[in-house]
Amino acid sequence: MTIKNITIASRESPLAMWQAEYIKSKIKQLYPDIKINIKGFKTQGDILLNQSLATIGGKGLFIKELEQALLAKKADLAVHSMKDLPMDIPDDFKLIAITKRGDPRDAFISNNFDSFDDMPKGTIIGTSSLRRQSQIKATYPYLSIEPLRGNLQTRLKKLDEDKYGAIILAAAGLIRLGLENRIKKYLETEISIPAVGQGALGIEVLAGNEELNKMLLELNDDDTSRCVLAERVVSRSLAGSCTAPLGAYASISNNDFIIKGFVASPDGAQIIYAETKGDKSDFYKLGETLSQILIDKGARDILSSL
Repeated sequence: MTIKNITIASRESPLAMWQAEYIKSKIKQLYPDIKINIKGFKTQGDILLNQSLATIGGKGLFIKELEQALLAKKADLAVHSMKDLPMDIPDDFKLIAITKRGDPRDAFISNNFDSFDDMPKGTIIGTSSLRRQSQIKATYPYLSIEPLRGNLQTRLKKLDEDKYGAIILAAAGLIRLGLENRIKKYLETEISIPAVGQGALGIEVLAGNEELNKMLLELNDDDTSRCVLAERVVSRSLAGSCTAPLGAYASISNNDFIIKGFVASPDGAQIIYAETKGDKSDFYKLGETLSQILIDKGARDILSSL
């Protein structure tokens, strides 16, 4: 092995740094003699906090600086939350591994309420996710949704300052930072279909570094990869981005593969659900099938009106 040093590019938020440390530990288990450094970068998505992602360029703003670091050889790999990785990856880069998924669910966090059902009309829920907003509004149209951005600690602080009656966050991030005690209720995937890739981490590298790519491939979890790649097929087929309220979630039991998804208008007035199942070896095809079912039910009509 000729590789002696590896540098990991990461966003600077506490959660992103935890994720980079986690990948570092996994590489160390496989290759204990390699020296591994983590280099933090501030991305545009972390800087522009007073605007919604939908209006300033989407989730790609969280990875541009990391990809530039790879191109400039300032880092060898970048660690991403899969839900933040755009559907189309430029040819210069390669998604080499998707690690075993953490908890995929959304989490309800509140200091005053146990669930949505306890909340009186007009109570403010904090989320900048159109996916979450549309699903909440579909069932609880009388609740108010207001934007909430910033790192995980910033969002919790705003809740504690009583700016919101509740906030919705990804359970995986809270669990990873030891903050699961803040979770009042886990929103099961039947109630709140997660974002594509939620709970999974991806490792991105330059396309040509074959030795490094072969090493990192060992971190790939096959079943998680099947699920996340199928979910990404759905999002790509439906032009999924921060401006489109949609979600998809796949799971595997033995060899049985189930994938479900939805498309909605931001206010939840129009919402379409679909599900399909088959053998896990057909994961990609099942993602395409689910996309077509949603399209046949009118998904394109909803999305084209946004």
